[in-house]
Amino acid sequence: MDGPIGFDTFWNWLLRHYNCILRAGTEDAVFYDDDDVHWHFAQEDASTWVVQLYRGKRILGELFVEPELVSYVQVVPGEEEVSFELVQENEREATVIYLFVLSHGIEDEDSRERARVH
Repeated sequence: MDGPIGFDTFWNWLLRHYNCILRAGTEDAVFYDDDDVHWHFAQEDASTWVVQLYRGKRILGELFVEPELVSYVQVVPGEEEVSFELVQENEREATVIYLFVLSHGIEDEDSRERARVH
């Protein structure tokens, strides 16, 4: 996928691919996936999503995502992973405020060659 995508497009796709997350976070903190943890998504209120990382029933961390702060999502492909940078843009600068790294990109979703467990 070339160029930036909208938050809603990314988020709706991410909700179907949460098992593909390798890490997620902000400039201040990053949560890493592991074999014995799982990701959970919930809507905190009308303007905030919460992404939680659990080990068993114990919460390891929470990331609060405010969609109205996200101007666009920049897709950055890598050799073995794809970064999705959620960017806040104003008149002076563009800043990555959230980062999600997944094992594949959006365009790989329908690829028959990829044997993925979702």
